[in-house]
Amino acid sequence: MKIPIDELRFLEREKGIALETVISALESALAAAYKRQPNAPEGARVVVDRDSGDVTVFAQELDDEEQVIREWEDTPSDFGRIAAVTAKQVIMQRLREAERDVTFGEYEGRVGDIVTGIVQQRDQRHISVDLGKIEADLPHSEQVPSEHYQHNDRLKVYVTDVVRSARGLRVVVSRTHPNLIKRLFELEVPEIAEGIVEITNVAREPGHRTKIAVRSHEPGVDPKGACVGARGSRVRMVVNELRGEKIDIVSWSEDAAQFVAEALSPAKVKSVQIDEQERTAHVVVPDYQLSLAIGKEGQNARLAARLTGWRIDIVSESQAAEQASQGQRR
Repeated sequence: MKIPIDELRFLEREKGIALETVISALESALAAAYKRQPNAPEGARVVVDRDSGDVTVFAQELDDEEQVIREWEDTPSDFGRIAAVTAKQVIMQRLREAERDVTFGEYEGRVGDIVTGIVQQRDQRHISVDLGKIEADLPHSEQVPSEHYQHNDRLKVYVTDVVRSARGLRVVVSRTHPNLIKRLFELEVPEIAEGIVEITNVAREPGHRTKIAVRSHEPGVDPKGACVGARGSRVRMVVNELRGEKIDIVSWSEDAAQFVAEALSPAKVKSVQIDEQERTAHVVVPDYQLSLAIGKEGQNARLAARLTGWRIDIVSESQAAEQASQGQRR
């Protein structure tokens, strides 16, 4: 009875499955198969010759402490069929494990990347996204509430986690992660991919609005213009992928007052006073710009505060004048 060593060596070369790993697994599986036979001794070991592939079964007599008292060769005459079936099962298992290892290695290195997939099965909480070799999980918490995912929809998703478990490989992806915005702009804006333009900050309310702060590392390169593209072509591609989510692109600045003023775009700002101790930016805007600066349900001001890291207090010019007048009367 022989194991096809040449085939195992081929697997080692082509699939990267170590010969010794497969043979050791085979020996364990064959020993277990031998002990399942009627009247088989309690102990047994199987040896597969690494050169010829010959299989030898050694029966063992054990004492009460599971120590070997004596050992003798006891290879059954009909063990060839069992060995063939067992070998096939072990090899298939090792192949599946090797493929899982390759897939894990491939996707483990892609945490933080964008991948494109096709929407497959879905229920109320989870959506499966077919990435080709594996299906990723888009949990309910990572879905944009305003997006409705249909079977066969093509989606770009952000890889947040890759986990290997007893049930296999689990790839978790997101449509809400702020870094999805960064990666989408990298795809559309060569200057970002090349490191000439940098997205320094992202503030996002998925499905509604995002603000990004950008700066240039090369004189003469307009970071906002690079991200917008000719006639808005680049930013439009990102907006389309996000299914209409609004995107404000603002210039990052070391000057906190200037950065806050930029972050409140599209509103026009009259003045910004920075209170370092309170970590607050006191902003004055023209009367007709107040509602725009605050935004619907406070969204514009809220995103600007998250983008800049400053608490923002906004008043109109008339409100500022009234406050100043009251201060003088006191």
